[in-house]
Amino acid sequence: MEKMEECRLLIFNLIWKLLYLKIFILIWKVNMKTVNVVAAIIIRKDSNGKKYVFATQRGYGEWRGFWEFPGGKIEAGETPQDALVREIREELATQISVGEKIATIEYDYPTFHLSMQCFTCEVVSGKLELLEHENAALLTAENLRSVKWLPADELILDKIEILLQGKKIVGASKDLHPSH
Repeated sequence: MEKMEECRLLIFNLIWKLLYLKIFILIWKVNMKTVNVVAAIIIRKDSNGKKYVFATQRGYGEWRGFWEFPGGKIEAGETPQDALVREIREELATQISVGEKIATIEYDYPTFHLSMQCFTCEVVSGKLELLEHENAALLTAENLRSVKWLPADELILDKIEILLQGKKIVGASKDLHPSH
């Protein structure tokens, strides 16, 4: 009888600690800073009609060496589309036209929450010159997952694969969250 009471007490304490931890995590997430960014999904075709997406490799910071879709922060007073045009001009010395929004990625990094709006884009002028990134690649549907993506960017790969295969995305602007 005494052992059963000890087990009940142990289980009660464990449940209480788990509940406390869950509340702590919820409070932490509510107070986490949100960073609003945009990403350019630049699809190109070769002379045979094969489609490629332009990706860049970070050359700085904690995520150095990881791959991402180019873009950056939305500044106060900017529309997401204006921010994307500015960021690509600053990062790649290229003028783009912004197309349809294909998704908004919501992702919790350890120190901030990222909200990333992803748009299809076309190059209007310029040569996608690397001014901030370490490397760049044109990736096909077959080798899209051959590089190490930033966690948030990884969430859009299924949709990009569909675009590279020449198919239409259903529910294009739907928010994407990591599966837990």
